[in-house]
Amino acid sequence: MPSLAGLFFWMNKKTENINKITVTKPLKLDCGKTIKDFPLAYETYGKFNKNKDNAILVFHALTGDQFVAGTNPVTKKEGWWVSAVGPGKAIDTDKYFVICANVIGGCMGSWGPSDLNKDTNHPYGLDFPVITIKDIVRAQESLLDHLGIEKLLCATGGSMGGMQLLQFCATFPNKTFSAIPIACSASHSAQNIALNELARQAIMADPVWDKGKYFLKNTQPKNGLSVARMVGHISYLSEQGMQEKFGRKLQEKADYEFSFNADFQVESYLRHQGSSFVERFDANSILYITRAMDYFDLTKQFKGGLTEAFKNQKTKFLVISFSSDWLYTTKENKDIVIALNSSGADVSYSEIVTDKGHDSFLVNEPEFLKTLKGFLDSMYEKFKR
Repeated sequence: MPSLAGLFFWMNKKTENINKITVTKPLKLDCGKTIKDFPLAYETYGKFNKNKDNAILVFHALTGDQFVAGTNPVTKKEGWWVSAVGPGKAIDTDKYFVICANVIGGCMGSWGPSDLNKDTNHPYGLDFPVITIKDIVRAQESLLDHLGIEKLLCATGGSMGGMQLLQFCATFPNKTFSAIPIACSASHSAQNIALNELARQAIMADPVWDKGKYFLKNTQPKNGLSVARMVGHISYLSEQGMQEKFGRKLQEKADYEFSFNADFQVESYLRHQGSSFVERFDANSILYITRAMDYFDLTKQFKGGLTEAFKNQKTKFLVISFSSDWLYTTKENKDIVIALNSSGADVSYSEIVTDKGHDSFLVNEPEFLKTLKGFLDSMYEKFKR
């Protein structure tokens, strides 16, 4: 029998040294199970002002974590949103107090499938309960209570982060003065469910996965997880952007090699993305988080449909989409705007014209960053107490 130290291959990333709270309040999950006394990891940037009216909550996307800016102390790489968050940037940490929590089901310190199941004395693996976006958001409410925040200046997030934001506003309509959902949808399309299933099947087809028990051998299904990441990266880019960036350029060679090595630059790029990803993410977490995204459907949650989900909203919204995003299309974002308008909410909309695809919110896209900053600054002037 392997030692417990050997079982925790992921815990060797020293996530025990990051900021966490223990959520003691019982939380009944949508699957029917009730949890309590579970860890929720988070990070903050900037400081509260005197009146605590400068707090911004950021929800991270599928493969993100709580480290939005600066240097991630676990991976030693830049935070995932350094293009937007930091001193003097669109979300200015000299002005605002920025908070981000690692989602439950994740692998950067919050309760997830790599945590120890006290009933078995092994990591949960597939014994971890299936979770939803609503479960994820309700868990994060405890962090606001811990920080003493009655009402946020703003909440924002892109992709799955945008889904969390929409759920947050529907579940807690009085918790934030303003909201910026970015490149998201109110429910997962059949295409997105299919892409997530492809990623999950790639992981589960890896013989090392072993029905989620790979931790017993102090390893993880790297090949399957790498392919899953490649699938994701293809969907994050636009056809035009990929063509302009890579085209049919060869990878450091004058002609075809006539083999199955990476002849093309785009092949090399995808392989690099896949191999680097397996060093920082847990395969079982991908299964659980993608499932939560697939189950997300605000229309189904509320009998009156999407309009009912935003009924009586006092929050001021700015919905942002990107013209070349085929993963969460402009139409899907406009459907959110229409529902908000129908519910009587205060909503603005901006479509950013770009060829950078879904990942536009993560890169240096000047028009997007200008729009983000302008809205935030105007909301701060209105919210200041």
